[in-house]
Amino acid sequence: MRPLGRLIPLAEAKTLVDANTRPIERTERVPLESVLHRVLAEEVHSIIDVPPYDRSAMDGYAVRAEDTFSAGKFQPVELDCVDVVNAGEVPKRVVSKGKCMQIATGAMIPKGADAVVMVENTERSRKKVQIFRSVPPWSNVSKKGEDIRKGTMVLRPGEVLTPSKVGVLAALGMTGAEVYSRPNVSIIPTGDEVAEIGTELRKGQVYDINSHTISSILNENGCVPILHEVVEDAVESLIGALQEVSDADMIVLSGGSSAGERDVLEGVVSKLGKVIFHGVQIKPGKPTIFGVIGETPMFGMPGYPTACLTNGYVFLVPTARRMARLPPKIDLVQTLPLAKKYAADLGRHQFLTVKIKDGEAHSVFKESGTITSIANADGWIEIPPNVDLIDKGTMVEVHLF
Repeated sequence: MRPLGRLIPLAEAKTLVDANTRPIERTERVPLESVLHRVLAEEVHSIIDVPPYDRSAMDGYAVRAEDTFSAGKFQPVELDCVDVVNAGEVPKRVVSKGKCMQIATGAMIPKGADAVVMVENTERSRKKVQIFRSVPPWSNVSKKGEDIRKGTMVLRPGEVLTPSKVGVLAALGMTGAEVYSRPNVSIIPTGDEVAEIGTELRKGQVYDINSHTISSILNENGCVPILHEVVEDAVESLIGALQEVSDADMIVLSGGSSAGERDVLEGVVSKLGKVIFHGVQIKPGKPTIFGVIGETPMFGMPGYPTACLTNGYVFLVPTARRMARLPPKIDLVQTLPLAKKYAADLGRHQFLTVKIKDGEAHSVFKESGTITSIANADGWIEIPPNVDLIDKGTMVEVHLF
């Protein structure tokens, strides 16, 4: 057994992580149906006008605007309807003086016409159409290139492809886009007490929770999690596992980061690379390790599920999003009164899981080893290291998951 070295403040730990991680540089071509939420790696210039022709924005009648100028509610203008144009059809006739053409929304404006009168402002009797409202030129018409001009840059590198931006790609007829690759993150669970999901538990064992919670966090934040089998608490085994995943963009281990005689991770990382820090002034998650092996950043998370998952939100989410070139996660916060007095640990930056009930924040933290401490929570409150007591009714900021 050996105590941890100097515990560093949370802000310092985050700064060190940022200094030793970088956005992914690899790119790949992805088909249109798979680009949602990916980060664009190319400039997108339009090779066509959108729309590619003047089209009607309403159901109604294509007219020469000047033929409607004298139209009014009690003195309508009467025009001859010479044809019908449906969406997708090319008009066969020209709209000349005193004429009009029935037109559907999205249909091509016929030659001679320069406006559309909405059907609500007309009345038809066979081939005669009465117009009860005048329209100015180009009223109710979407002009060629009005949305996107040919040759213009419509999307830039670094933009996240939201549903609307996927729609832009589709409007240009693009079958796919060049995007930044998602970072590959190897997840290695460690510990003789950890059993693979699907196997029978031996006495003294628990199932591997952390691989799956960490994987879910990474998947949600732009990364590709790659699960490794459970590795025993032995130097040789850990070295072998880390060498196996040396091509990963990031490595996350759970367990083996504390101060017990079998917690050998710090020594292994020091042998293969460099330990940047071991121990942070936070609760839960004090024994967190961060280091670099070659050029690959590596986190050693505590083995206890709540500590591991909490640190996942604190460290992995911002790191994963930065590497994946995604914008910082939007922090959804509710300000609520604390339901009961809470005694905190002075000198530790604490993340207290809470559930919102009856307009109050109720602590649901049991201990770092219980997954329900976080599974039953709606979010957490942050307690600064210089605070040792929060009174009942104190307004606190609840950061929602």
